[in-house]
Amino acid sequence: MRQWFTEPQIMCRNHLLGEHLEHHMFCGHITKKKNIKGFVTSNCVQPKQIKMRHDLLVEEMIKRGMNHKSPIELNPDISYLSVDIQEAKVDILKSTIDLISRCLKCKEKAKQFIKGKRNG
Repeated sequence: MRQWFTEPQIMCRNHLLGEHLEHHMFCGHITKKKNIKGFVTSNCVQPKQIKMRHDLLVEEMIKRGMNHKSPIELNPDISYLSVDIQEAKVDILKSTIDLISRCLKCKEKAKQFIKGKRNG
């Protein structure tokens, strides 16, 4: 499971939908008060940003004409986690480099996104 935390616009369909699903999985882990330290130390989650990131992904899904029927109503209660885990941040540059090195579709979308930013 992971939050890529890269711009949703550069994510291919599979990675966009995959990260969306994984937000629901994180919520399940947190609701069950499971340890997520491994995900934090692997640069895979920002516990405080689960709902915000989920909603950002949903916005992109809708822009692409996809359906969404699984809202996250509230941020999951992360109070059982240690403060350092609660405050963890994903290294966005490292995560984005990892994503585009794994997926040619995401790499191409990233090139187009950057090109659009330069021209826009």
